Amino acid sequence: MQANTAKARRILYLKIKAPSADAAKLILSMIKNVSHLYKVFGGAKIRLLRNADDRAQFLQVIEYETDPSVESGRQKFASEPAMQNLVQAWRAMFPGTVDADIYEDVTEEP
Repeated sequence: MQANTAKARRILYLKIKAPSADAAKLILSMIKNVSHLYKVFGGAKIRLLRNADDRAQFLQVIEYETDPSVESGRQKFASEPAMQNLVQAWRAMFPGTVDADIYEDVTEEP
C-alpha cells in the first residue's frame, strides 16, 4: 500500500483583458472547451470573475491540489505541446493581454 503524500495546494490566476465586456460568453466557452486539461489537476475548482469597474477585465481562478512530483515538474508541464497550444489560443483570442500567476496559500490554518 502506498503512503499518502501531502498535496501541494496552488491557485492559478489568469488575468485577461478582453477587447470588450461582451467577451464573457466567449471566455466561458473556451474554459468549457479545455476543461479536460484541468482534469490533470484533479478536483480543480474553476471560477471566472469580471472586474466590477472595468467590465472588459477578467480573472480566471483555478484552485487545485497536485502531487508534489507534478508540482516540481510544473515547468516541464508548461512546455508540453497541449499546454502551449492552450496558452497560444488564449493569446490569439486576446493578444498581449493574458498573464498567468501561480500562488500558494500561506494563511495559517486555525
